[in-house]
Amino acid sequence: MFEIRFAEGAVADLNAVPAFRRSAILEAIEHQLGATPLAKSRSRKELVGLVPPWDQVRPVWELKVGEHRVFYDADEGEALVIVQAVRRKGRKRTEEIL
Repeated sequence: MFEIRFAEGAVADLNAVPAFRRSAILEAIEHQLGATPLAKSRSRKELVGLVPPWDQVRPVWELKVGEHRVFYDADEGEALVIVQAVRRKGRKRTEEIL
């Protein structure tokens, strides 16, 4: 199992989300990122070439949860996932919401 940590910005992002949606997002984070955060699926993908507005060493991944996107990175060796941001996508491109 992977340990899941939240960056300060991600906590602020989550606090801005309505409670009923926040609950769904947190549930998806726990279930989908706790065991296999680096497995590609319809709801998870690696964002190749994306330069995020935070310091990162590992590739950035995206988890789709309804209208929201969870941006995270994971270290398989340390069994650690760091949620960096949670944003509402709408009709914008990924680069525009970061």
